[in-house]
Amino acid sequence: MRFVPIKNVEQQAMLALHRARQRFVSARTAQANQIRGLLSEYGFVLPQGIACIAEKVPDIIEDGSNELPGTFRQLIQRLMAHLKALHQQVSEIDAEIRAWHRQSDLSCKLEKIPGVGPVTATALVATIGDAKHFKNGRELAAWLGLVPRQHSSGGKQNLLGISKRGDSYLRTLLIHCARSAIFASRRKGMEQGWVHDVARRRNSNIAAVALANKIARTVWALWRHDRQYRPDYTPAAAAA
Repeated sequence: MRFVPIKNVEQQAMLALHRARQRFVSARTAQANQIRGLLSEYGFVLPQGIACIAEKVPDIIEDGSNELPGTFRQLIQRLMAHLKALHQQVSEIDAEIRAWHRQSDLSCKLEKIPGVGPVTATALVATIGDAKHFKNGRELAAWLGLVPRQHSSGGKQNLLGISKRGDSYLRTLLIHCARSAIFASRRKGMEQGWVHDVARRRNSNIAAVALANKIARTVWALWRHDRQYRPDYTPAAAAA
């Protein structure tokens, strides 16, 4: 059994910011969905996304020709004000996270990994505490639940889905990072790497988890050996 690494006071404060941000983001999403659902009952179907709601809903409320009841207009205005307040809370916490990130050499180093931004980098630094807690990158990936579960039957080892052990928030962030990196490479027309082969042979979700596993291993290597990220880096054993 591996225990959660001990945090210092600064790391604890950063994790508190992340927990608060996570709650505000969830509340913002729920509020946006409620507004979208209520408007759909009157025939206004809006696409997903906070930006779309912020752009379209004020016009719907102010349009006197759509015959929306006054009580309903006031309700939507109240819910929009709540959505705006939640969005402001997320923005303010993001600013605090970015400020902490800029003051952390390690966090800035981890941001160089494709797909990793200040939110994920600071969460990694604050959650892991010290890479010395793990023998290697695979152990860190396993701690985060990014390795396949194994099942033995009749002397045969079968690989199942990922174990999903450990910190679910950090695991989710890394998978989002992986998806972002895959999308960015596709947009640039760079679809020749191994992760795109996995996506074609299996599916995009499996490819994202596989890349998240690699990102976790890369995080450990940069942190433990005090290296800078190099996209062309090849381990000595693999190059031999």
